[in-house]
Amino acid sequence: MTAITKPPKQRTEVRQAGLVEAALQLAAQHSPTDITTGDLARAVGISQGAVFKHFASKEAIWLAVLDWATDTLMRRLAIAASTQPALAALRAVFMAHVAFVVEQPGVPRVIFQELQSPDDTALKARVRTLMQRYRQLLIKLLQQAQQEKTIAPDTDMQAATVLFIGAIQGLVMQAMISGDVAAMAAQAPGVLTIYQRGLQNRPTDSQGTP
Repeated sequence: MTAITKPPKQRTEVRQAGLVEAALQLAAQHSPTDITTGDLARAVGISQGAVFKHFASKEAIWLAVLDWATDTLMRRLAIAASTQPALAALRAVFMAHVAFVVEQPGVPRVIFQELQSPDDTALKARVRTLMQRYRQLLIKLLQQAQQEKTIAPDTDMQAATVLFIGAIQGLVMQAMISGDVAAMAAQAPGVLTIYQRGLQNRPTDSQGTP
């Protein structure tokens, strides 16, 4: 029987995916700046020189990591955002993001590490793109919640978006400091409840007092 060989392009895509996965696994335990192409090569069982047959540079590997993270996270958030009503969707998005970080703790390490750089890099541009897509999703849900009259009509959309993302970032930072990323899943519901209470459309009395 003749062995079926994969076309070169397919082999390259498989190897690239393997290197991205290895980068994420290593980033979960080590500072991304300390991870070398030699580390990545050993993780997937190839020579260091072979790494550059699939990626032009180390930066290209981290760009691929961020592209994978963006596509995967936004796809999961879009599914969560399809929940009805809008407030339930916001909760689903929050918990889906937390679940993603628990599953892939290397992602925030890569992002936070890059944001410390004073230079405007291609990696930072990728992060900005992710944040822009995320904010657009949140603002859409917040506007829907206003239409459903489940949040205050004068809610500051930009501030509400900043607080939503900031709450997740705060959970991530504390988890990274404590070394217990899984604890985020238990802490997230309480944090989200406080956030949602701040958005609630409370009835007012005859004098306009909440």
